[in-house]
Amino acid sequence: MKIVDIYARLKKDLNQIEKELDRSVRSEHVQLSEASLHLLKAGGKRLRPVFVLLSGQFGRYDMDRLKNIAVSMELIHMASLVHDDVIDDADTRRGQPTVRAKWDNRVAMYTGDYIFARALEVITKLPDPRIHRSMSSALVEMSIGEMEQIRLFFHSGQRVRDYLLRIKRKTALLIAISCQLGALAAEAGDLISQRLWRYGYYVGMAFQIRDDVLDLSGTEEQIGKPPGSDIRQGNITLPVIYALREETSNVELLTEVERIQAADGQTDISRFLELILNSEGVRHAEALAERYIRKAIEALAPLPDGRHKEDLIRIAHFVGNRSY
Repeated sequence: MKIVDIYARLKKDLNQIEKELDRSVRSEHVQLSEASLHLLKAGGKRLRPVFVLLSGQFGRYDMDRLKNIAVSMELIHMASLVHDDVIDDADTRRGQPTVRAKWDNRVAMYTGDYIFARALEVITKLPDPRIHRSMSSALVEMSIGEMEQIRLFFHSGQRVRDYLLRIKRKTALLIAISCQLGALAAEAGDLISQRLWRYGYYVGMAFQIRDDVLDLSGTEEQIGKPPGSDIRQGNITLPVIYALREETSNVELLTEVERIQAADGQTDISRFLELILNSEGVRHAEALAERYIRKAIEALAPLPDGRHKEDLIRIAHFVGNRSY
């Protein structure tokens, strides 16, 4: 079974979530609505809502409760993308102009703040304090992750550990709590929600590593932005960290990183990409992503068997092998 079959089976509930997302981002302020809807209409995989819905199937599946978790998780993700694009000076995302490119940085920052606020408003419809604590803790960690990324821009001496902690905060935690909170909203029990948190964490780590590999090896058509966007913005990702360790390429590669930094990213990076793709950096990064996928599937082992568990396993494999 392909991942499209999972989406097809969830289509009715995902359509309901899409309508709720549309309703949530609309505002009496015309420009806020336009900017928010521009981002929403650009689409996306809606992976976080899918994780919420599948996790909710381990308990009492109630769309009136689950949709609030799913909408809130996706809104947080959307808001973080708007802010990321400001920090990164990004002009395109998913092949469309970013909010900052279509309007400006000020509009983008307030749009991101607005979407964050709407996420918090939606989640308050569920009175469970465990849900609120988990979400607020993740938001704090996400903010720290963003600041750490800025602090480490063009820092070629950073460790693998620095990178992993950063992507845990920036990406993996939100996927982890999407799984956890879906289970909590369905009253699935603490053991199941903890296992699903672990599954989501490992999948989230693999997702970001794969994303960073695609930024170096994918085409603009595949990834919706120019290849090498990360290094232009100063973001040293895992394949680059691994490649910088190699004696055969580290001197020239370090020189390339310094040259790109001096040019403020406004320079040809073809030699940098060539050095990375000819190194072992991508292979080592892909191997680590595969280890995380194996750990994610292992985390599901004690959970009750069923189609929803099989779907989570299939999504894990998709994340580990995706090309877009």
